[in-house]
Amino acid sequence: MRPRSPRVLTVLALTLVVGIAPAAGASPPAPGREGPARQGTAAPGAHAQLPPDAYANVLDLRGVPASAQPGEFNPVGVFADRGAWHAYALPSAADPASYGGFTGPLYIAQEYPWWLSKSFSRIRLSEAGADLDLAAGGTPELTSLPGTLRQVYRSRGLRLTLELRFATDRTALVRARVSNTGPRPRTLGAGWTGTLLRPDAPPQRDAPALTATARGVAVGFARVREKWDYLTDGTERFEVTHREPVRTRLAGDSYRTELAAPMTLAPGASRTLDWTESYTFTAAERSRETASVRRVLGRPAATATAGDARWRRYVAGVTASVPPARRRLAVKSLETLVTNWRSAAGRIRHDAISPSLSYKWFAGGVWAWDTWKQAVGTARFAPGLAKSQIRAMFDHQVRPTSAIRPQDAGMVPDAVFHNDTSDGGGNWNERNSKPPLAAWAVWEVYRRSGDRAFLREMYPKLAAYQAWWYRNRDHDHDGLAEYGATVDPANDSAEQRRLAAAWESGMDNAPRFDAALGAAVVANRDASGTVTGYSLTQESVDLNAYLAADQGHIAAIARALGDGAGERRWRARAAATHRAVRERMYDARDGWFHDTALTGERLTARGRGIEGAIPLWTGTASPAQAAAVRDKLTDPREFATPVPFPTVARSSPHFAPQRYWRGPVWLDQAYFAESGLRRYGYSTDARTLTTRLLNGAHGLAAESPVMENYDPLTGAPLNSPHFSWSAAVLLPMLGEDRG
Repeated sequence: MRPRSPRVLTVLALTLVVGIAPAAGASPPAPGREGPARQGTAAPGAHAQLPPDAYANVLDLRGVPASAQPGEFNPVGVFADRGAWHAYALPSAADPASYGGFTGPLYIAQEYPWWLSKSFSRIRLSEAGADLDLAAGGTPELTSLPGTLRQVYRSRGLRLTLELRFATDRTALVRARVSNTGPRPRTLGAGWTGTLLRPDAPPQRDAPALTATARGVAVGFARVREKWDYLTDGTERFEVTHREPVRTRLAGDSYRTELAAPMTLAPGASRTLDWTESYTFTAAERSRETASVRRVLGRPAATATAGDARWRRYVAGVTASVPPARRRLAVKSLETLVTNWRSAAGRIRHDAISPSLSYKWFAGGVWAWDTWKQAVGTARFAPGLAKSQIRAMFDHQVRPTSAIRPQDAGMVPDAVFHNDTSDGGGNWNERNSKPPLAAWAVWEVYRRSGDRAFLREMYPKLAAYQAWWYRNRDHDHDGLAEYGATVDPANDSAEQRRLAAAWESGMDNAPRFDAALGAAVVANRDASGTVTGYSLTQESVDLNAYLAADQGHIAAIARALGDGAGERRWRARAAATHRAVRERMYDARDGWFHDTALTGERLTARGRGIEGAIPLWTGTASPAQAAAVRDKLTDPREFATPVPFPTVARSSPHFAPQRYWRGPVWLDQAYFAESGLRRYGYSTDARTLTTRLLNGAHGLAAESPVMENYDPLTGAPLNSPHFSWSAAVLLPMLGEDRG
């Protein structure tokens, strides 16, 4: 799988009663006013209101886990919101034993996802001392809506509606509305049951333990430091708190909570039972969340209403300017990004978005390259969250005062997690950085938010990041940079340094980084001769086009901040970088941009990769060069495969349609390519290819998850499901698509 770190080397109140109306345009808030908990900026638009279920079940979120460990890829799609570190699914219609509760929760043991229960809080209604059969009325309605999971059961003159929403970044609100639809009064009892799903092996097996509380039940966790599987500090807690007085009894790994007094419902009457489910990491978090839970349970209907309004704004933001036939896909992308939103915890100091909650190695971390692209998509519905995730990465930008790597001042690490290496974590990665798209992300967020204070905050940080690239990754000081590796204990051999350099590109196992094809590394030294890092012996076309684009964005930031001299300086740098790529990295013989050896030779023998289209997206290519690249992008023998824009040309001897960066279609690269075609006036080509991509990539038009990548020949889904950067780039792509 995707080799993101040294470890992975091989690679819920009120039902929504009105339609969510997409907006015709976005109206940004006052600069600097919104934060991660106060998201949504789109104003009501001209689109006709849609029925309540217009965006129902854009993703299939039904299922029940078989064991506590989800496996490397979790087969059950889940829902989370507000950056919570726990998530839920709907029960399975085919499994009546799961009725009455929300599947899970799935909780993140700092970095790794685990199932706490098949359904920790299953409601049971009783009458005259006997439990009522929720399956007696037939198959229930199991519905996911934007921001809400809902279940409706009808049985013998009763209707039970369960809804789950997230109230805070640590707490879900569940509302159970019991309605008497029959002709006679009913006196009912209510209870909740649940059983822990224990991990199979120690010490994880012994981590969770049940405790009865005055208002429900809680799960405490022992301290477990299993670097590659399970990380807890012994302070974590999952707690269910009921609004009504209840009594709880424990029996081993199971519990039963009962409503202290029965409820009597006249014909046509209803009663709502409210409870919260909170997952916290520390005692301080638990103390703060206790006050939050008190407020939520004090006004549960208002909490639900506010959450619905927030989600209407989100939906309006992502569907603005999107053709009607593509709006469900836009909402699917929205739900994917929000479920992968993680709030600040551990070493992650600002709210951010992980690549996927459904993949073991992605759930508890944040990556630089992912973040830049995710922020661009997130800015369309939640600029505050977009800003926050950028900050989450720059929180760990290396400072000149660093005791560990002062030579890397300005560098943004590849990946940050709940734990760094000093905490016993193994996934944190400073062996390399990632491609420089941060200024693009900052500028796109500014365009959506109008927040100049954010530009002022980021301006010097972006400049320092640029300086690091040229100080530590331009081996021959010719203005063209190389991907490379840091001075790091894990980069302890030429092969490990080459591997880290390939990771730095983001295209981990692309053919152009194969040792067998000549890829190698060379040491970089400062004026005193001290090694400051390593470079590949090749200057990469995508890296330098990205650098040129970011220099142009920094110039735009300087202009917005009134720094005329800075603007001129950055524009000059951008022009020089664009020129160097245009003149030295384009091969006229095959009409494509290629990496270049330090000797100046264009590495055409390694084949054509999609990175050669990046100079169109960045505006680097001359019109003639763009025309030649367009010819390859529209050629079925090259990049116009049945599902367009493979990462390696179909004509290449290295083309492998299911091998990560050696052929599959990645949606970020597809977006760069189709957007580049539009930039140079080839809108019809871009529209045709984009439509083919959206129609051909398996499941995009159905309830299937947005995938990490796709087979370019068959459209088969590949690798991680519910993948954030794919979802993020779909949003601008859908706005441009008119097919």
